[in-house]
Amino acid sequence: MACEDAIMATNDDAAQCKRFAVEKGYWVDPYISLLVPKGKSIHAPEINRGYYARVMGIRNLIQKFVEITQKECQIVSLGAGFDTTYWCLKDKGLNPKRYVEVDFPAVTSRKCQQIKSKKALLDKLVTEDEDIMVSAYEVHAGDYHLVSADIRNIEEFEAKLAACGIDKSLATLFIAECVLVYIETKFTNQLLKWISQHFPTTMFINYEQVNMGDKFGQVMMDNLKARECFLHGVSACASLETQKARFLSQGWTEATAMEMINVYKLLPHADLHRIERLEFLDERELLEQLYSHYCLVWAFQDGAGVGLQTIAVG
Repeated sequence: MACEDAIMATNDDAAQCKRFAVEKGYWVDPYISLLVPKGKSIHAPEINRGYYARVMGIRNLIQKFVEITQKECQIVSLGAGFDTTYWCLKDKGLNPKRYVEVDFPAVTSRKCQQIKSKKALLDKLVTEDEDIMVSAYEVHAGDYHLVSADIRNIEEFEAKLAACGIDKSLATLFIAECVLVYIETKFTNQLLKWISQHFPTTMFINYEQVNMGDKFGQVMMDNLKARECFLHGVSACASLETQKARFLSQGWTEATAMEMINVYKLLPHADLHRIERLEFLDERELLEQLYSHYCLVWAFQDGAGVGLQTIAVG
């Protein structure tokens, strides 16, 4: 469908923005250039800093989850696109027992091709006692799985997770970056309720828009509509409170939501000082306005009592 094609195009845009920021020196990622072709666009400093805050904020929470569970955990990345987190975690010795990436077949097929053709990516999947199975749309290795599925279809999604060996009793982290906002509310609620009912020890990290009721938010929506990207789930993006309510209303124990401008300020000061010297920023006001329209949300329920309530940015 045209709408799905447009949504998948936003994945390409985000991936190229991340690659551009990495090449500028904002953070280190030796794998993104293996998955994402070099783009032709030059991105403004506020965009690069925004992606730095996004990537570092999410990775900060992921690392704390893996550490607090002592790697006895699973990670499921929804709408994963060309994300490289699995490889970066493995370099740090922080790989969970299973890492599952889920996306549309048109996206997973391209990622499969890149993984098959890049030795540096493929080598990380190799284990002594597990074969690697690569098809047109999926990859199954020892602790890594890339699968095609529509998360609006719970039966299909659950079957794909089961095929990857997902253990519902194990602490499981779900991640979504600008995914839920494109899904109708009834399907998002269905997904979040299913997770809360079937995974007693779980955490969800969600990055997407917030404060969308003002003029700046309207312009963002108009720009996306012009690309045939319709924000079916934008009602949850009205405020930080609606972002939290999305989870709490579906059985999650606790949820925290933070505008990206505050996530940015909580990142290590030495690194902030370093990245702010990479490029001159003329419009600080624009940066703050942009970052106040994106947020990071993390919700959890801690049936096993591993201490998920202690996880926070910073």
